[in-house]
Amino acid sequence: MKKRLVLLLTALGCTTPVFAVVDPAALDAARTLFSSTGKSREAQAAYEKIAAADPACAEAQRSLAELALRRDDADQALAYAGKAVALSPDNDDCQTTLGDACGRAAQKASIFRQPGLAKKCLAAYQRAAELAPAKVRSHQNLFEFYRQAPGFLGGGTAKALAEAATIKQLDVPQGCLAFVTLYAADKQYDLAFAEFDEALRASPDNYTALYYVGRLAATTGQHLDRGLASLRHCLELTPGKNDPPLAAAHWRIGNILEKKNDPVGARAAYEAALQADPKFAQAADALKKLR
Repeated sequence: MKKRLVLLLTALGCTTPVFAVVDPAALDAARTLFSSTGKSREAQAAYEKIAAADPACAEAQRSLAELALRRDDADQALAYAGKAVALSPDNDDCQTTLGDACGRAAQKASIFRQPGLAKKCLAAYQRAAELAPAKVRSHQNLFEFYRQAPGFLGGGTAKALAEAATIKQLDVPQGCLAFVTLYAADKQYDLAFAEFDEALRASPDNYTALYYVGRLAATTGQHLDRGLASLRHCLELTPGKNDPPLAAAHWRIGNILEKKNDPVGARAAYEAALQADPKFAQAADALKKLR
């Protein structure tokens, strides 16, 4: 029984000596806490207990790094992520977490430390993409790095475009959004809206694409009627876990209506945003500024 348990834990990313067997139920409980809203402290305690019982459990170290990122503790995140990668160098999730930790640390570091951390971030993201080439997330991380980093740190528009193309091969709507980001930054708005056409042909009720059509219209003043229609379509759908909430869709509708010189409609949209989420600060601020 103990041998089977050790083999199971090894498959989960935990290398456990016979004197420190971690209960799989404890791992399951920790995972549940980790994914539950408002349970970060409890997840921290659970994974610390697992890490104390088995210091070679890569999953525990990686999860502790993720929890450190949640509380914006870049140093702790780096320490835990480094341990996770040392324990499981061929695990793409560990490499991704290390890249995230390096990126967060670089944002906070002195100008002398930033280049080294940025290069470590890129190396980790590249390794994650090598290990999991079919994962959209791996390529999205590289896309964002290449898009934002200067050339001397490994960034560049050509590299970002290549990653956007890879993302589109794996997930058409997500790839279109990547291209939109590049085109919008370059003020090539017609090309950006054309990308949305392709994304919505593939998935007409794609909340993410519809919302970003509206956001692009609201921020650029281009294709306002289309943006308004897209956002109103969003209100008929259910946003995904990582999508902007319905309150944001109402707020963007208000932005567009302001641009269309409809202050009454804009006010109603901002009030609807606050009804959906009373703590939605952008809508509250917009309402105060609206005359």
